[in-house]
Amino acid sequence: MNLPLVVIRPEPGNTATCASARALGLEAIAAPLFEIEPVGWDVPDERFDAILAGSANVFRHGGAGLAAFAKVPVIAVGETTAAAARSAGFAVARVGEGGLQPVVATLPPGNYIRIAGEDRVTLTPPEGVRIVTVVTYASRKRAVSAALLTALNRSAVVLLHSGEASRHFAQECERLGISKESLHLACLAPRIAELAGNGWGTVAVAAGRTDKEVLELGARMCQTM
Repeated sequence: MNLPLVVIRPEPGNTATCASARALGLEAIAAPLFEIEPVGWDVPDERFDAILAGSANVFRHGGAGLAAFAKVPVIAVGETTAAAARSAGFAVARVGEGGLQPVVATLPPGNYIRIAGEDRVTLTPPEGVRIVTVVTYASRKRAVSAALLTALNRSAVVLLHSGEASRHFAQECERLGISKESLHLACLAPRIAELAGNGWGTVAVAAGRTDKEVLELGARMCQTM
């Protein structure tokens, strides 16, 4: 019997991931532990060579201020972020793989704006690269519901898409006394696995940094754990 797959990422990604999981024949439990909200921000009055975007939420929740950068090309962390940029009317100059830092390490000297959320990875730019960071959205944490608690106590595979999700989920399990040994984590990246800590039944990292690849990993774990 396959284990259920728990998806805790916020909307609209949660619904999309669960639909893909059910198409694979999995029992998908939609349990968003975050809600993304826009935050007020000031538009820097200067010229930038490109926008560094590490999440599609940049374009979903950036608000009216984004209009000031309508003609600035976007360097996106991945294809999902790139698609959101294009839908918002931005031109995408480059699509990275494996996080923003590898992209930043190869940037030519210039002035860049990083539009980001409150929780973000620290970037180390090379010489000649200046990055101005503005925060336009935040993830608001939710507690584990009674229905999710029941599922977690029975054993499940949990998809983790971000470091923030990893930390919050681990804290909720500790707060509620949920046995980590019966839970198996499918993580989008090595950093996410590290932030989850120890004591889980299994911790595995997807081969690539897309929702499709972490879902495929989760599906295999549901069938074999």
